[in-house]
Amino acid sequence: MTISQLAKSAAVKVETVRYYQRIGLLGTPKRPRHGFRAYSDEDVLHLRFIRQAQKLGFTLEEIRVLLRLSSRDCEKVERLARERLEAVRIKISELLRLETALEATISDCKGRQPAADCPLIEALIGASVDTSPRKTPDRSRAVGRRQARLKR
Repeated sequence: MTISQLAKSAAVKVETVRYYQRIGLLGTPKRPRHGFRAYSDEDVLHLRFIRQAQKLGFTLEEIRVLLRLSSRDCEKVERLARERLEAVRIKISELLRLETALEATISDCKGRQPAADCPLIEALIGASVDTSPRKTPDRSRAVGRRQARLKR
């Protein structure tokens, strides 16, 4: 099969196949004298493996390691999966803090006076948005600090 058929069968673009070849995740068959490189069903499986691993959040470098391991290296694969799971949990925690910060900034918009500047725009322009974890949000102090920074 041609590179375009390979790409189509794995639901990726031809440029994605070429990129994986350039970085060494996917082999490049030798070009015969008479024309086009021929790809195999094994190449399709290999490409699908890469895409599935990406969907699970593995980086390309982690995928490179996974490709070197065999199905008998289950302990090593499990260790990599546990490391990926921990990274996902950390990212979820960061996103939850970001959600809280955005909710707080948006709620500042509700209480503003019609002639006042938009608190969200002001926060983005001059003040840093606090995304640190909070046990109990104290909105009045946060609003006061933000207003004080904006007056400077």
